[in-house]
Amino acid sequence: MLERLKRLCSLPGISGHEGPVRAFLKAELAPLGLETFTDPLGNLYVHQPGSGPRILLAAHMDEVGMVVSGIREDGTLAYSQAGIDARALAGKRVRIGPNGLAGIIGCKAIHLQKEEEFKRAFPHEELYLDIGAKDKAQAQAAVRIGDPVWFDGEPMEMGGLLCAKALDDRIGCTIVAELLKEPYACDLWAVFTVQEELGLRGAMAAACRVEPALALVLEGTTANDLPGRTPPEAVTHVGGGAAITVMDGRTLALPEMVAALIKTAETHAVAYQLRRGVKGGTDGGAIHKALTGCPVGGISVPCRYIHSPNSLASPGDIQAAYALALAFLQDKMWNEVIRHA
Repeated sequence: MLERLKRLCSLPGISGHEGPVRAFLKAELAPLGLETFTDPLGNLYVHQPGSGPRILLAAHMDEVGMVVSGIREDGTLAYSQAGIDARALAGKRVRIGPNGLAGIIGCKAIHLQKEEEFKRAFPHEELYLDIGAKDKAQAQAAVRIGDPVWFDGEPMEMGGLLCAKALDDRIGCTIVAELLKEPYACDLWAVFTVQEELGLRGAMAAACRVEPALALVLEGTTANDLPGRTPPEAVTHVGGGAAITVMDGRTLALPEMVAALIKTAETHAVAYQLRRGVKGGTDGGAIHKALTGCPVGGISVPCRYIHSPNSLASPGDIQAAYALALAFLQDKMWNEVIRHA
């Protein structure tokens, strides 16, 4: 499972440009012989038919990134972005466009900064993309307005943790793909969604198509277990096990759902923690209120430095999240939630 995750994280797939990730997952899942299709938005559906309730597993394919929004006379590029902290960008390597053109994110050199500039972080508007072009004409020959921009770099292991871009949410994609290998007493739909980072757009379409009785969202989530942080500031801890969502910026989990996930974890001795409130949301924020609504559970893997070129996650937490989701499905724990919904 870890090797598949590394391969997924190495692929480009910012919001609206998830094609390489979708193609990889389709190829990986083809040997299972399950019904697979995409919708007009680009969501990838995998259906494992069954006679029980319709259960949806969701994980988003897209990663945070940028698009080229302008080409300046000096050959540098302006960009637009969503969900990225500008403080994590200066000097980072990126890839641009369909051919993966190399670039770096530039800002005014430290030796040229005024005192007030040195004391603050440069906002996105003062950063730019440098592709080595000498002027606008050379840059225009290499890139186009709207070209996707993603972080460059290969996954690596360090100190027992996995370091990579796009752990949010290639972690979830990896777990869902692994879960599809097993049979369950339900009508199982797995959806690898698009454009989560732009507002849960793919998830809304997926929920309306599948009309699930219950959904589980598999995610990489915020971990702020840094020096000086104590619960509840930390939100989640890397190495603390699977994170069960209580609430976030877009979802308030039903008490029955939280209780069922906790019961499953404790029954099977799966390490777990509770994911406390954060500003962000997951695909569950769209799924739970689509059409007539359905209960949604969140199982997440804590990631330090999320939405940056280098996030950190624990392989043990990834395995715990998989084990929790697997046991929930195999034990038919949806019955403890659906009958109370």
